[in-house]
Amino acid sequence: MFSPLEQFDVFCVYTCYFFNIFDLSFFNILVPFVIIIFFFIFCYYMFLLNLYLIPTHYQYLFELSYIFIFNLIKQQVGILGYPFFPLIYVLFVFILISNLFSLIPFGIALTSHIILILWLSLSICFSIFILGLCRLGLKYLKIFIPTSPLILLPILILIEIFSYIIRAFSLAIRLSANVMAGHTLIYIVSSFVINITKIKLIFFILGVNFILAISILEFGVAFLQAYVFCVLVCIYLSDALHEAHH
Repeated sequence: MFSPLEQFDVFCVYTCYFFNIFDLSFFNILVPFVIIIFFFIFCYYMFLLNLYLIPTHYQYLFELSYIFIFNLIKQQVGILGYPFFPLIYVLFVFILISNLFSLIPFGIALTSHIILILWLSLSICFSIFILGLCRLGLKYLKIFIPTSPLILLPILILIEIFSYIIRAFSLAIRLSANVMAGHTLIYIVSSFVINITKIKLIFFILGVNFILAISILEFGVAFLQAYVFCVLVCIYLSDALHEAHH
C-alpha cells in the first residue's frame, strides 16, 4: 500500500455483462453489504429461535439494543415516532456493524465511501420532507419562516432553506469523514511504528500501545457515529411529525 487513502479504493472483483448491455459487475465495496446482510439475518434468526422468559446473555444483549433505540425515539420524537422504530433500529444496526466490520483486518470501510452514505442520507431527508408535507400540509413549511422583523424575513427564509438542504450533506459527511480519518490515522501510525522498530525496541512497545489506544478509540467512534446519525434522523423526523414553532 503506497498511500493511506489506498485502502478506500473501489475496484472490480468480477466483471459480468447481461446481454452485453447491463453491467452486473461485482465490486469490492459490495462485499460488506453481502456479509452484513447475512450476518444480520443469522443473528436475528438465532435470537428469535431461542427466546426465553428469563433471557440468556445473547437475548439480553438484543433486548438492550431494542430498549436503547426505543428510548432514543421516545426522547427525541415522542409517541408519534414509535411507528418508525424499525427504520431507526435498522439504520443504527447497519451503520454500527459497517463501522465494526471496517475495524477487522482487511475489512472494507463501507461507511467511509461518501457516495453511498450521501445516497442514504439524501433518501432519508427527502422522505422525511415528503412525510412532513403529507402529515402537516403547507403548515410544515413554517420551519422555513422564523420569527423576525419583516425586513429580515426574506434573507432568513433563504438561510433556513439552505440549512435544511445542507442537512443531508452534513449528515453524510460527518459519518464518512470520521470513519476515513480514523482509518487513515491508524495506517499512518502503524507505518511509523514499523519504521521506528529499526531504531530501538522500546519505541516499538510504545508505538504498539499507542496503536492499541487508537483502535479502542475507533471502537468508541463506531458506536458514537451510529448513535449520532440516528439522533439527527430522529430530530429531523420530529420536525416532520410536529408542527413547527419558531
